[in-house]
Amino acid sequence: MANPPTARTLMAGRHDLELVALGRTGDRGAFGELVRRHGSAVRALVRRMGADGATADDVAQDAFLSAFEQIAEFRGEGAFRTWVSRIAARLYARRWRREARAELLADGADDDPAAGVGADARIDLDDALGSLSEAERVCVSLCYGVGLSHAEAAHALNAPLGTVKSHVKRGLDKLRSRLSPDGDGGQRRQVGG
Repeated sequence: MANPPTARTLMAGRHDLELVALGRTGDRGAFGELVRRHGSAVRALVRRMGADGATADDVAQDAFLSAFEQIAEFRGEGAFRTWVSRIAARLYARRWRREARAELLADGADDDPAAGVGADARIDLDDALGSLSEAERVCVSLCYGVGLSHAEAAHALNAPLGTVKSHVKRGLDKLRSRLSPDGDGGQRRQVGG
């Protein structure tokens, strides 16, 4: 005799849009399934933006809480994952701005985030992103990781549009150089694992 399906099993078989519709009615189980499905991707995005593990967990949790509170605003024009990722990116950008201001006030900013990657080290995109300055990493992640326009990223960061464009351009140039087969002075690097 087969076991009856559990509430989680029933939720797991539903499409994201169905779960969002149930979430709008206050169904925490449906929203919990959305968190289960997309939580890892949101945390990974925030880590790529430069957060450590604990910070990424905190920002992802805050993003999903915010998404639950604002679920009526999700129009279904894009994927739920993209929508909650944008929320997370904006939350991390705000947090990053606050911390950057605090560092400037403390006058303890570190100008060499690329230290520690050896010339013969195998790198991947996350390592390459780690070699960018904080501002470049955040701007590139917002524009290419989350899909925000330069103007949207500038708004999220409360920064001038030209500044965001400059950080993105410099960041992309550095990434291209770093990830190219002859990047870093002609030494061949293997990308990935």
